[in-house]
Amino acid sequence: MFQKDINITRRARHIRLGTRGGGPVIYWMERDQRIADNWALLYAQQEALIRSKPLHIVTFLPSGQNPCSLRQLEFQMSGLLETVETAYKKNIGFTALRGQSDSVLPQVMAQLDCHLLVTDFSPLRHKLHALHRICESTSTPVVEVDSHNIIPAWIVSLKKEYAAYTLRPKIHRLLHDYLTDFPKVQEHPHQSSSIAAVLLPHATNLCQTKESGTVGSYTPGTSAAIQCVHSFIESKLQLYDRQRNDPNVAAQSGLSPYLHFGQLAPQRVALSVSSAAVAQTAKDVFLEEIIVRRELSDNFCLYEPHYDSFAGFHNWAQKTLDQHRSDPRSYSYSLAQLEEGKSHEPLWNRCQFDLVNTGKLHGFLRMYWAKKILQWTASPEDALAFAVHLNDTYSLDGKDPNGYAGIAWSIGGVHDRAWQEREIFGKIRFMNERGCRRKFKVDEYITGHPRE
Repeated sequence: MFQKDINITRRARHIRLGTRGGGPVIYWMERDQRIADNWALLYAQQEALIRSKPLHIVTFLPSGQNPCSLRQLEFQMSGLLETVETAYKKNIGFTALRGQSDSVLPQVMAQLDCHLLVTDFSPLRHKLHALHRICESTSTPVVEVDSHNIIPAWIVSLKKEYAAYTLRPKIHRLLHDYLTDFPKVQEHPHQSSSIAAVLLPHATNLCQTKESGTVGSYTPGTSAAIQCVHSFIESKLQLYDRQRNDPNVAAQSGLSPYLHFGQLAPQRVALSVSSAAVAQTAKDVFLEEIIVRRELSDNFCLYEPHYDSFAGFHNWAQKTLDQHRSDPRSYSYSLAQLEEGKSHEPLWNRCQFDLVNTGKLHGFLRMYWAKKILQWTASPEDALAFAVHLNDTYSLDGKDPNGYAGIAWSIGGVHDRAWQEREIFGKIRFMNERGCRRKFKVDEYITGHPRE
């Protein structure tokens, strides 16, 4: 008899109890768009194998419910083509659907007499709201599995954490139990062609939406992501602790688009780095980022419904920003001016140029970029809205908890402490070009010398 793997089941939580139908197990793939190293898919297959059921993956392409830019769409579609091919090799059905997930998916589940719906976890409101409406529209059990965090977000903490220092010990207490290797997805023994026929009226052709095999300097897909991990470990990891904040040095991993679109499991990255033959100090600094800091962002978005608004800032930050609302601005720019990189500061303009033209902005410069927006706009609300719009529109890893938490940190002091008070910023941490010049050769970056 098939035995459940506790390593898989403990990463799941029941969102809705109900009556299991006689049809397939459906995995609604949303955030983690890969076959290998996917706890949600492993859970869905485990349930399907125990009960001798077909297993079918469905995903929804971006729509008005969750729109994206052409660059983001290209990256997602190219990666999904590899995911579909891998699924078919495992005899697992895969269909990309069009329409609103909360209206289409309940219809599909009813037509197929769905046995169980499994989905991956996201703390962002579009997924939470859609999942809530789906649960209201079906009698089928629904299970959510955190395939994105090493320790499921609802297990590591039951509340919004104040900063990394409050979350870190909670993660470290559980990390040994959860940072384990993944079981392999099996070739599925039960499949039915009638499932695809039922889904056909809702389906869309992935090949028609794919624009190219590469997006900027990135080759999308899980295979390319794994190669990027190996390349980072071999040539960049040893530099990470000392030079990661220098935009002129190729010391960052370049993994964020793959992680954002779920083409790569953060847990796979952490396992690979942990076993690398590199100095422990370099590994520790990177693991702090890929585990603690990244999971802190998910914690913030999960437990703070206002993660992209002024109301999501700490009380002290709201108070200090309120006290400085009327401070005069030496420069004031509209969203259009910022979008076109037309500020008075060449460093900021170069940052914006990179964001718009490559879909990537160096991690250290993201904070400087956002803080200047606070300094050059009429209010913290405008600054936050502008930064979120620009990041979500142009960055390959836009619309991500890391982005929302990073912007809230830069503009609203989230996960930070109060600093020396100054105009406009109040007690929010200040950054300027002079400080950047102490960190790296700014003129080399502005003029476009070779960099990652």
